[in-house]
Amino acid sequence: MQPGIWRRIKEEISIWRVGTLPGIVVLCLVIILRLTSAMQSLEWLVFDSFLRLRPVEPIDERIVIVGINEDDIHNFGYPIPDQEMASLLKKLQAYAPRAIGVDIVRDIPVEPGSAELVSTFQQHKNLLGIEKALPVTINPPPYLSDAQIGFVDQIPDADGKLRRSLLGTITPKGYKFALSLKLAEMYLANEGIQLKYGFGDRNPIWVGNIQLPRVYSNSGGYVRTDAGGFQVLLNFRSGQERFRTVTLGDIKAGKFQPEWIRDRIVIIGMTAPSAKDLTTTSAIPSSKFAPPGQVYGVEIHAHAVSQLISAVLNSRPLLKTWQDEWEYLWIITWGFLGIAHARLTKLPLLNLVTIGFASFILVLVAYIFLILGWWIPLAPAIIIYTLNSLGLTALYQYEQALKAEINAHYTMIERTFETIHNGPLQTLAKVLKLLKEQNLPTDKLLPEIEKELEKLNYDLRGIYEFLQREPVNQDKSLYLGQGLVINLHDPIHQILYQVYSYTLERDFPCFKTIKIKIRTFEPIEEKGLSIEQKRGLCRFLEEALCNVGKHAAGVTRLEVNCSSSEGWHTLSIIDDALAISSYKEGRGTQQFRNLARQLKGKFRRVSLSPRGTLCELSWPANKFWFY
Repeated sequence: MQPGIWRRIKEEISIWRVGTLPGIVVLCLVIILRLTSAMQSLEWLVFDSFLRLRPVEPIDERIVIVGINEDDIHNFGYPIPDQEMASLLKKLQAYAPRAIGVDIVRDIPVEPGSAELVSTFQQHKNLLGIEKALPVTINPPPYLSDAQIGFVDQIPDADGKLRRSLLGTITPKGYKFALSLKLAEMYLANEGIQLKYGFGDRNPIWVGNIQLPRVYSNSGGYVRTDAGGFQVLLNFRSGQERFRTVTLGDIKAGKFQPEWIRDRIVIIGMTAPSAKDLTTTSAIPSSKFAPPGQVYGVEIHAHAVSQLISAVLNSRPLLKTWQDEWEYLWIITWGFLGIAHARLTKLPLLNLVTIGFASFILVLVAYIFLILGWWIPLAPAIIIYTLNSLGLTALYQYEQALKAEINAHYTMIERTFETIHNGPLQTLAKVLKLLKEQNLPTDKLLPEIEKELEKLNYDLRGIYEFLQREPVNQDKSLYLGQGLVINLHDPIHQILYQVYSYTLERDFPCFKTIKIKIRTFEPIEEKGLSIEQKRGLCRFLEEALCNVGKHAAGVTRLEVNCSSSEGWHTLSIIDDALAISSYKEGRGTQQFRNLARQLKGKFRRVSLSPRGTLCELSWPANKFWFY
């Protein structure tokens, strides 16, 4: 693996590490909130909203509701007398329904007509009465056998809304079953389909070949809920009209079609607000004439029966939930997707658009899953995804800004040192050399040193003024000294020529012996060359020429060439000196090698025969798009 690629991998790992730990912390906090039921209400809200927004389903004509409304109470009294109830049942039986459920308490006689009602119930075995089993009991009609009794208890959630159907529960008098389950059993028996169940909460209930998905304490959005008895999620029928409803007065007056009753399930119950047989739910629109947000109890039983028989006869899905480990794997996955999203999106607007699109996809997936019969966690998934995406994006950007600031300071240091190294330090080296040689008389040595020190002072002040004028993040120029500033936006061959001319004018001893100067600065393709790379090429030429001026003893010929050949650009400096006095690799040589790596090129400095030195930097043309 190439060093550059490995370096980028390590940098990427370090960047990911910045966001991964905070992202995991946020993920853990969301999971803890879910485990403490803090998100339960939000998940119920999503569940109810999705059920309410499902496509409209047709009326389930297998079930008809006979509702006793306020007009019926006004006409017949309340409670409805046993005589009127017996008359209603006899008239309905004349149209041969498969089952009739009487969702009206009849634990004591309501005269007149008690004997007639008892006779009617005992004569027709497809009649079912009700009881309330838990926690406060209401006895069933005393004249009915256990086979003709079903309980009507419901278990609302902590917010008072109903989302579950209780089908079986243990009572002091033994294991009891719900009215809805017994009505479904009667109806499906005529289809040759049997219900299989045991007498205990742990025993599964089979409707034909379908096992009912039981609700446990942590199913779906529930956290440590009361899962006693055998409960299933209520998959309410959608739409404004779910079941055909007629009143007691309609039956009495014959305002109905016989086929509405024949071979159907009939459920009789109160649809008068004054009777207060109401259940709160947000999963479906309110019942006709019911207060907002409420549904009559008789309709709740119709929904419970409908979902059982529809699952077998129409393959309508029953609502199920994932196991806990799959739910939390789903939430964790979206948490890490948020971490990845924060790393991959750079622009704030793009980040918001992407979050919105991904959230829409997540909502759509959860909605489709619910239509298919699966309640999956949406609220915690979308919360953790949004928090990690937004929060970690800001964190990543802060980290990048901090690194950019550090790099800017480092770049400033590097540029400042390069400028000092190629200017004032060269002057200082000359002064030190004069002091070491001490060949000149004192009257000549001191003025020479004074001259060089003044030049050093001037150059240092010039560097300070240049850096004050050119902030590092806007620096598009190169300071050479003596107040000379080069615009790095100019063509590279012109810039190099300016560097060449300025450097050869500097007062270095070896420049004085040069007799022949050959220079070639051809226009070259500089597409892809950055400002920093152009700056580096200028510093390379300046440093190489300074080395000739300081160390190339006996030089008489200097050749500087910048040209292109066979897909490579080459910048070379050739002298005919006897020898370079020092080959020690200093700061300048290190800069050359770094520049060659940046350009994916090559640097070399070799001795020529019989005399002279070649200092050369070459780089491939049009290769910079790899960066």
